[in-house]
Amino acid sequence: MNRMFAIVEREMRKFFRSPTLMIMSLMMPILQLVIMGNAFGGKIVGCRVAVIDYDHGPQSVKIREAFDSIAVNIKTFTTVEYTSEVQAREDVRTGKVDAAVIIPAQYSRRVYAEDAPVIGLVVDNTDPFSSGSIEAEMQLVVSALTAPVIQPRLASQIALEIVELYPYVNYMKFLLPATIALAMYISVMIGGGMLYIDDKARGVHEGYLVTPITKLELVFGLNMAGAIKATLAGISLTVIGSLMAGLGVIFHPMVLLELFCLILVTSIAFNGMMFLLMVRVDDPLVPRAMFGVLNTLLFYPSGAMYPIAAFPAWLRALAIVDPFTYVIHGFKAILLKDGGFTAIRFDLFFLFVFGMGTLLIATPLFKRTL
Repeated sequence: MNRMFAIVEREMRKFFRSPTLMIMSLMMPILQLVIMGNAFGGKIVGCRVAVIDYDHGPQSVKIREAFDSIAVNIKTFTTVEYTSEVQAREDVRTGKVDAAVIIPAQYSRRVYAEDAPVIGLVVDNTDPFSSGSIEAEMQLVVSALTAPVIQPRLASQIALEIVELYPYVNYMKFLLPATIALAMYISVMIGGGMLYIDDKARGVHEGYLVTPITKLELVFGLNMAGAIKATLAGISLTVIGSLMAGLGVIFHPMVLLELFCLILVTSIAFNGMMFLLMVRVDDPLVPRAMFGVLNTLLFYPSGAMYPIAAFPAWLRALAIVDPFTYVIHGFKAILLKDGGFTAIRFDLFFLFVFGMGTLLIATPLFKRTL
């Protein structure tokens, strides 16, 4: 144990003597949280919608009043008067306006005659976010216009009442679990995998081989040091990210215990996986080349950015064995849902078994000789 802890001490001293390395391993996930958390997931505002009114009747006035209400209140879009449908379509195509509403001639007459009145909407569907928001608001306007003034005694439609279990989850909160997992992954890749290969290239590894340290002590010593680094990165990002996202759950002692257990087994799983991948690698360029490939292969199939249920069968199969999947699920269950140990017990079990399994596989592959 003393020999193993000597390796841990050496690795941690080297780590703390490189403050730039520590800062850089945390800066990228924090920047991702700040920039992507504010750049994505917000409500669409300030779109420009062209209005071509061929009717000029009382019912078209109601539509314009509804548009004015949207512009003043939720500000999804403002309207611009057009006289030519052809010009409006061309401006939608070139991006001068985001959509065009066409109120056809005789629209008011057809409303009063109950003769299936129609309103046209031209959208630029190459931008699904803006077009989806405009379509949703237009659908609300149409629903309000078609609602009867005097409600019938018997309901002609069934209403759906939606109950949201949790307060509004903005994109920064949604992205926080993925950011913590990514920070720990970067810490393991830089502070574990890359440093291990660099030590082999510099000849430090040869010094270990002339000592009586056993293969098991050397493997577990290196991985224990890597797990400590990843745990520190996970704790730092969890605290900083939660404060930035406005999550006060981290101040509850039980939640802190749950987070610590999840961060610890995540560190074990990530280090075991990385050590298994790097145990026979000698070229320092290999881990740098693998960084982007592993990031794509592990991060995106985990459900961090999009639900796993939408994946094809082969990608869902990859998500099942991907440790990122269980890390993301665990952090979401604790930080966003307050699910407790019941919600993360399988995540803890899988990550621990995965980490120890990869270490046990990597140990016999580790070369005790040059």
